[in-house]
Amino acid sequence: VPAGLGAVTTPPGTYGLAVLFLVSGALELTVWKQDPEKEPGDFGDPLGFGQYYEEWRNRELNNGRMAMFAILAIIAAELNTGLDGVEQIFQPVGTVPVE
Repeated sequence: VPAGLGAVTTPPGTYGLAVLFLVSGALELTVWKQDPEKEPGDFGDPLGFGQYYEEWRNRELNNGRMAMFAILAIIAAELNTGLDGVEQIFQPVGTVPVE
């Protein structure tokens, strides 16, 4: 199986992506149901630890947003350079071939 985005376009990786998609869809429809009385994404304290705070929720939302931008940048860099995320770490910018 190739590294990077090629992993989801070759048969073994494609099967894993399909399973991940189906399992996450099933969980969204059964376990993680949204309460219509709460705002979107507010699942409260599902394990009952008493650790649901508005500040922590906002931090988690901001961390999720940053993660989305980071993965978008990694994918864009891979499409541009042909190097996957790990190879990008160890490849100096000056040695990337220009097409």
